Amino acid sequence: MENKTIKRALISVYHKDGIDIVAKKLHALGVEILSTGGTYDYIKEIGVPVTTVEDITSYPSILGGRVKTLHPKVFGGILARRENSKDLNQLNEYEIPAIDLVIVDLYPFQEYVSSNSPHNEIIEKIDIGGISLIRAAAKNYKDVVIVACKEQYNNLINILERGSSTTLKERFYFAAEAFNVSSHYDTSIFKYFEKENPIESFKESVTESHPLRYGENPHQKARFFGAQNKMPKQIHGKEISYNNLLDIEAAIELIWDFEQPTVAILKHNNACGCASCDTIAQAWDNALAADPISAFGGVIASNREIDAQTAQEINKLFFEVIIAPSYSSEALGILKQKKNRIILLCNTDLRSDKKFRSLLGGVLVQDRDSISETAQELTPVTNKKATQSQIKDMIFANKLVKHSKSNAIVLVKDSMLLASGVGQTSRVDALNQAITKAKNFGLELNGAVMASDAFFPFPDCVEIAHKAGITAVIQPGGSIKDGESIEYCNNNGVAMVTTGRRHFKH
Repeated sequence: MENKTIKRALISVYHKDGIDIVAKKLHALGVEILSTGGTYDYIKEIGVPVTTVEDITSYPSILGGRVKTLHPKVFGGILARRENSKDLNQLNEYEIPAIDLVIVDLYPFQEYVSSNSPHNEIIEKIDIGGISLIRAAAKNYKDVVIVACKEQYNNLINILERGSSTTLKERFYFAAEAFNVSSHYDTSIFKYFEKENPIESFKESVTESHPLRYGENPHQKARFFGAQNKMPKQIHGKEISYNNLLDIEAAIELIWDFEQPTVAILKHNNACGCASCDTIAQAWDNALAADPISAFGGVIASNREIDAQTAQEINKLFFEVIIAPSYSSEALGILKQKKNRIILLCNTDLRSDKKFRSLLGGVLVQDRDSISETAQELTPVTNKKATQSQIKDMIFANKLVKHSKSNAIVLVKDSMLLASGVGQTSRVDALNQAITKAKNFGLELNGAVMASDAFFPFPDCVEIAHKAGITAVIQPGGSIKDGESIEYCNNNGVAMVTTGRRHFKH
């Protein structure tokens, strides 16, 4: 039969909220309730008749509560196939009551991990009986309903409103949800143990998600999987899109690398403007000056509060998203004038330690590029040494080039991005793109510095840069022809430093 009637239920939950409504509904439908420990006490206190599991098994809860339901009289009643005569004969032979509904709420393992509880307390929150009950009931979904978390109570209550009968489709749905709960739970446990004992296995489980309007293009479906507390808080604007999310992450990754008051403007994951100044208003003006055309429809990120003066200037531009640690009330009033403008609050570091990318039916996993070189780590390689102001600009440029798509070249002067060349198939093309952009916007390259995300295979880039006005260069080094680039710099009074570290971003 496809429809099955719930005659007996087993309830064993950690969190009691909501279970009172379920228990009363079941009792009203004449369903016998079995329970354990604290759940038994709770159900009894609300005036609903309940039988202890110990009365069925003739065994008490033992080992400090580690063993309560692990018994053939419990699991036999769940796993027995109702249309298998041998199974039913054994239920009769061993006096095992058939169980038609199992409601389980697992120990909060992840909550204990997140709270940095002692290891021994965390271990005790690895659920054994509960997870076993879930698997058994879900396996036998043809006969048994499994409710594996409190979030499913309402779905069960909706069914009970019409009676105690469930359909095969409903039981299959609950079983799928139950395996989702159990697999997520096991992944959390694995990741806790794997921190101390790295195992070459890719396991991620994210249960919170919401659909997006579409993917990169309208014909592509998309969904975001992630917890809301790992997202910047949205305080205004339209629904965030797939492409918005990509730019938001790129903006957050970039802006958190800067300590001085800084504003960055991004388009397609690359900075088209960025500047550090004494005030955030001046930083905005300088960032916009680098490329006011590309800034149209972009994403703005600031590492300081947006004040009214800055908001007034920003409001003159059409942009999609703005991200800042805070906003003055006056600034918010200005920025909210456009109803679709996405305003995000981000005052904590939301950058992930690991980066994932799917390809070829698999997944690439790597550490986030979390290193930003300091002045002390730079190695001078030319006769002419960089000045303190040049070193400051080179550090600024090196942070930007790290967050630019390869091949990438960044030109900087006075802590302001003058221009960048990104995503090019040759470093020369990237440099020429940057020089052309700077000239198109009337920006002075004389005295500027150049950063490259990887070494120069030939001296052509330093020659082109020098002739455009560049006076200092920062690059990883490591080319077999480094000597030729260094020689050109020595012959033409250009300072060069190497970092010994490449920053490709594909």
